[in-house]
Amino acid sequence: MNHQESSFTDGGNRQIYYQAWLPEGVPKAVLLLVHGLAEHSGRYMNVVNRFVPLGYAVYGADHPGHGRSAGLRGYVAKFTDYTDTLAEFALMVGAWQKGKSVFLVGHSMGGLIGALHLLSHQRELKGVVLSGPSVKVPDNIPAFTVFAGKLLSILLPRVGIITLEEEAVSRDFAVLKAYREDPLVFHGRISARLAARMLQAMQKIEAEASQITLPILILQGSADRLVPPSAAQMLYDRISSADKKLIFYEGFYHEVFNEPEHDRVLADVETWLASHI
Repeated sequence: MNHQESSFTDGGNRQIYYQAWLPEGVPKAVLLLVHGLAEHSGRYMNVVNRFVPLGYAVYGADHPGHGRSAGLRGYVAKFTDYTDTLAEFALMVGAWQKGKSVFLVGHSMGGLIGALHLLSHQRELKGVVLSGPSVKVPDNIPAFTVFAGKLLSILLPRVGIITLEEEAVSRDFAVLKAYREDPLVFHGRISARLAARMLQAMQKIEAEASQITLPILILQGSADRLVPPSAAQMLYDRISSADKKLIFYEGFYHEVFNEPEHDRVLADVETWLASHI
């Protein structure tokens, strides 16, 4: 396995860190990782270690304000900072692996970013795998809270208002320990501006999901407390893809790639990918 890392300057003049894991010989296909909120591309080694030996090239970039990329932690001015940077990186990957099938693999907020990317870039991809996609406004958020969050995002955009429930990441204690001790994971409060921008992005996907026609595999833990399982079901129901599959994993937490039974999940992804190359 050949590991490469570097950076590029995105449209917002930020230094964006990326890395690649390449197989020996010519890759048979490409996986484009899109990581979740407050984490980074280096947390997907279970995916890397499964698929690179099978001949896949795996690429991942840290979003602005995440991991080793530049930007204020827990904050984003506009959600297109994420989607535009992904579009730039995807073009670079496509040029490096010209002619190869590219599959987007998005987790959590990365699933939201990935879904938005699909609205205008489906032709550049062969298919998409979304894990615990954060694509739906939670039903238990009162309208007043949403309004207050929007107001705060204007008046005090950088004030922290939300902390993630770290215990809900995975049932694997080793994963949880590594997550808590990882200096590249942001453990502080998510800003009012980022929370508001995420809600707006979710509303856009809820309204426009029918435009998605690409082959898609959606993976969801039934005991996910960070993203409601109803989000995966909503996305599955609203997309127009003729080739779509939704798998619920009973009792699994949010990061299905990092659960104790992750081999079962990765086997499902391997089977799906093999049938779409």
